[in-house]
Formats: sequence, structure tokens, C-alpha cells
Amino acid sequence: MTLARLTRRRFAAMTGAMTGAAFVSQLHAQTAWPNKPVRFVLGYAPGGGSDVMARTVSQPIADAIGQSIVVDNKPGASGNIGTAEVARAAPDGYTFMVGPTTQVSANPFLFKLNFNPATELLPVAALGRFQLHLITRGDFPAKTVRQLIEYARANPGKLTYASTGPGTPPHLVAEAFLKQAGITALAVPYRGSGPALQAMLAGETDFTIDPGVAFPHVKAGKLNMLGVASAKRPPLFPDVPTLIESGVPGMEFDAWVGVWAPTGTPADIRAKMSAAVAKSLMLASTKERFAGLSGEASFLDAAAFKGVIDRETAVFSTLIKDLNLKLD
Repeated sequence: MTLARLTRRRFAAMTGAMTGAAFVSQLHAQTAWPNKPVRFVLGYAPGGGSDVMARTVSQPIADAIGQSIVVDNKPGASGNIGTAEVARAAPDGYTFMVGPTTQVSANPFLFKLNFNPATELLPVAALGRFQLHLITRGDFPAKTVRQLIEYARANPGKLTYASTGPGTPPHLVAEAFLKQAGITALAVPYRGSGPALQAMLAGETDFTIDPGVAFPHVKAGKLNMLGVASAKRPPLFPDVPTLIESGVPGMEFDAWVGVWAPTGTPADIRAKMSAAVAKSLMLASTKERFAGLSGEASFLDAAAFKGVIDRETAVFSTLIKDLNLKLD
């Protein structure tokens, strides 16, 4: 074998190896996650508790994964529009759902859905939970929970409340409150807590169940807080009693918010997103913002979060049946 022939063979082998390495490198570059912006889909209008939580963690998560997070509000049908969009999205790690657990634990029992959140979405992590507060318009005559109940009984058919949409935590809590208090009220639906708050400020309805977005207006005296549907009083309003303290039994509901991915999203991508969520919730700025809603930055991994969802599903499915909730 001549030297020239040997050199050509070595050159061909080296070229082939380099080409293979380049192909592997290119394939890795194409499949590495994330290599473009990631979308967080919310099924409600801006301004609500879930929206505030999502926007609070979006930048820290973007910093952790090295790509921007786009918060995309898709309001309508009590979150089902957003849920369906994520369930049908490509499971490539670039579309996630952020929202309250009721989109998965309650909506299937309230709506005839053409998708199944339990099988078409995978829990990734919990962001935390927040309390739910009974808020009345500023000029409403009742200043306590007991007085509100007495007003409803003395004025049948007149009491109204701003609903954030069928199946949302505030809606379910409002209906549970009415049942436990033995009164009735007309639900006026809005596309989330933000629009419901604006309706309250405009005097369109008498009360609402609020996730904390009304706090500035309560402090300013434009709205009144009568109680909280939790086991403990709101930290920022320690003089406000729980609904249980006010004589309404069984009213202990905190709303959880979390992140889901379309079924089929690779486990390593879901794990990376979960780790980024955990990192974002450790920040003092995140804890402070959540606390401003009477919320708690409380990370749960996928398994623990699924446990919460499963327990809620059992509770809310029974509640919906017991309340005989009807949708318009």
C-alpha cells in the first residue's frame, strides 16, 4: 500500500468521523430544550390570582432555563379554552398550562368536555396556594357575615355575586357558602377575578369571593372584607374572621395553582421545568408577592401535586353533585 493511498484512507476516515460528530452535534442542538421561548397558557383574563402568580414566577423561571417565558391569557369557558389548547398542543416542552387545580379537578364534572384533562395533561409542579375572601361592595349595608346572611333572608331574590366563572375556586366557594348559610344569590358571571373585581368596584354586584386581588381597594375603603374561607385568618387582615368563626360551618377552602404539560412531554423536560419552578419559589421577591395575595409560595413536585389534585377531585365532584350546580 502506497503512502498516498494510506493517507487518503485516513483522510476519508477522519472526514467521516468529523461528519458524524457534526451530525450528532447538530441533532443535539435541534433537540436541546429549550432553544426558543416557552409559553404559559392561562385560561383566565389578566389580573386574577393565577395570572399574578404566573407572571411573578415567569422571569425567574426564564432565568433558570435560559429562555423567555410568554404568558398567554386565553380566557373563556371557565378556563376550558386554555386547558383544551394545552391538551392539544405538541408535547415538545414549549407549551404549559398554568392555572387553578379546579380546571382539572372540577370542570370535568361541570362541563361536557371533548377532551379529558386527567389523561391529556400531566402535573409538573405546584406554584402555591392562596386564600379566598368574601368581599362586598363599599356601600353594601351588611358589614359582617351574619348581617349579609340576614340581609339575604330579608330581601329574597335581591342578593347578587360576581362569579369568576363556573367551576373556578371562587365560584365553588361562593356556592358552598350560600348552601351552608341557607341563603340564595344570583350569580353574575365574569371572565376571571380581574373582571369580577372591576364589577365590584362599579357596584354591579353585592359580593364576590376574591383571591386577594382586591386587597388595595379594601385598604382604601372602596370594598369591604367580611370573612375568609380558610382555616386561618388572612395575615394582612388579622381582624377579619374566618367564615367558620362567623358561624358558617365547613368553609375551609384554599385554592392551589400549578403547572401542567401535555401528555407525552418528555420526562426530562418536565423535570427541568419543575426544578425551575422550585428555584423561582425560593426567591424572597416571589414569597413577598404571593403573600400580598394572602398566598403562599409552596412548591410541590409532580407526584405530590397529583396527590392534591386527586384529593380535590374527590371533594369537588361530591360538592358539585350535592349542590346540584347547573350551568347556563
